[in-house]
Amino acid sequence: MEFVKEEIEDTSDPEPSRIKLEDTEEQKDWMEVKQRHKQGCKLNDVKEEHRDCKTQREKAEMIHTRSQCGKSFSRRSSLSNHLLCHSGEKPFNDNQCGKNLNSPSHRNKHLEVNSDERLYLCSLCGKSFSRLSSFKQHQKIHTGVRDHVCLECGKSFTRAEHLKRHKRIHTGEKPYKCSSCDKRFTLSAHLKTHQRVHTGEKPLRCTQCGKRFRKATVFKIHLRVHAGEKPFNCDQCGKEFNSSSNLKEHLKIHTNERPYACSFCGKSFSRMSHYKRHQMVHSGVRDHVCLECGKSFVTDVHLKRHQRIHTGERPFKCSYCEKSFSRLEHLKSHERLHTGEKPYYCPPCEKSFRHLPSLLTHMKKCKKSSQ
Repeated sequence: MEFVKEEIEDTSDPEPSRIKLEDTEEQKDWMEVKQRHKQGCKLNDVKEEHRDCKTQREKAEMIHTRSQCGKSFSRRSSLSNHLLCHSGEKPFNDNQCGKNLNSPSHRNKHLEVNSDERLYLCSLCGKSFSRLSSFKQHQKIHTGVRDHVCLECGKSFTRAEHLKRHKRIHTGEKPYKCSSCDKRFTLSAHLKTHQRVHTGEKPLRCTQCGKRFRKATVFKIHLRVHAGEKPFNCDQCGKEFNSSSNLKEHLKIHTNERPYACSFCGKSFSRMSHYKRHQMVHSGVRDHVCLECGKSFVTDVHLKRHQRIHTGERPFKCSYCEKSFSRLEHLKSHERLHTGEKPYYCPPCEKSFRHLPSLLTHMKKCKKSSQ
């Protein structure tokens, strides 16, 4: 019995330098352990009860420790780190580059990316890593291992955080709330991009023309304009586009789909932007005024186009001859004379046209298209 007594005294009074009881609740638990042992209970049974008690307390603490987005945590330190996401505070600093981050884990990842010491080299692609865990995670790209599986739809992922993010599609969870309006988002990156609407921030700048952008996706599409890239191809007429959205809008020409109908005059449009522009005609608001002649316009685009009459500006030059034009659509139409391109196609009778109005006029008369 003496041996057991010594053991329980050792476990109840650990070295202060190594283990520190964090709160009075845990201290009470240990006092109860000693009391129960003195009453004759077996040491292992008392220890097991203590562990159960501690687990229950942690669960209760998780229930009551909630952040402003509804997330719960078992540790106060985890909650404190999470709250920095909402406050925008970034107290963790990289001394080498000066960048501030909002959590120790984000700082560690940042240090890993920028570290010169990379001990783990991928033999398949040559990429190197400073952490073994990052190296192992990278290997899954080559092996095709996707061991994090969604139980709802069966979709699999290489990373646990990617699965967690995906699950929000099924649960409808949107933990990231905008502080300026009521909009919520599933991803913090989407919230960050949205907040630029309120701040007016446009951090992405094109080095070729100086134009600035709020969204990375729009910026990427813009860069294709300068590069001449048009990776999206129409399988009906062969026309190429620099974005999938532009291709999608173009396909409505072939199907004659015009889903946006004006409730005032019945006119319909294939594009939402054209529909909204048309709505301004009915509102009567023409607040874009030419300072040269006093003529007013519905949109700023129409005013700029009109002003070229006064300035004589013809910024759109033909790449085949010396002709230049004040409007881009006029240039495109002209260049088809050189290329012989006829992008507007009638599927029923297989006729092609150089101009959209010609196709629309034809489709009204085409007997095959009406069948």
